[in-house]
Amino acid sequence: MSGGTTPRPARVIGILGAESTGKTALAQALASQLAAATGLRCTWVSEWLRHWCEAEGRTPRADEQADIARAQHARIDAAAATHDLVIADTTALMTAVYSQQFFGDDGLDTLAVALHRRCDATLLTAPDLAWQPDPLRDGPAVRAQVDTRLRDMLTRHALPWHGVQGLGAARVGSALAALAPLLAR
Repeated sequence: MSGGTTPRPARVIGILGAESTGKTALAQALASQLAAATGLRCTWVSEWLRHWCEAEGRTPRADEQADIARAQHARIDAAAATHDLVIADTTALMTAVYSQQFFGDDGLDTLAVALHRRCDATLLTAPDLAWQPDPLRDGPAVRAQVDTRLRDMLTRHALPWHGVQGLGAARVGSALAALAPLLAR
C-alpha cells in the first residue's frame, strides 16, 4: 500500500437559472469567497453557450445543442481535475431547457439530467433581479417561461436544489447558507 492518499474528487456546484438572474456574478462571488473562507482550491466555470454565441455571432441551431451541453461539462470536468471546488455557471440542464423552449425538443433531457447528476449541489437563482438587457438575451417574458420549465425539469427528475434569492450580499449569503451542509462534509 502506498503512503500517499488518494485525492478526493472535486465537489461541483451547479448554478442554474433563467437569463438575467445573476448566475455569473454569483459563481464569481462564491468561488472567491469560498476560496478565502475554506482554503480550498476553488474556481468557477463560465457558461459555454455564451462564449459559443459570441464566437459564432449567432444562437445555436437545434442540431448544435448536444455538443454545447457536452462542452459545458467537459469544461467542468477539466476544472475539477485541478481544483477542490468548482462552481459551474450553468450545466447541460440549461441547454436542455433552452432546447425545449426554442425548438420544442426534449431530446437532450436524458443526457442533461445524467450530466447534471454529477453535481454535488444545485443552486437555482430566482428571477427576482431587475432585467438587464443584453443582445444575447430574449426578454423578461422568456425569462419567466424558462424559470418555469427549469423548475419543472428539476422536479420531474427528482433533482434536489436550493433556491437563491435576494440582492447583492444577501443573494451570496443565501447561496452560502444553502451550501453550508455540503461544505461541512
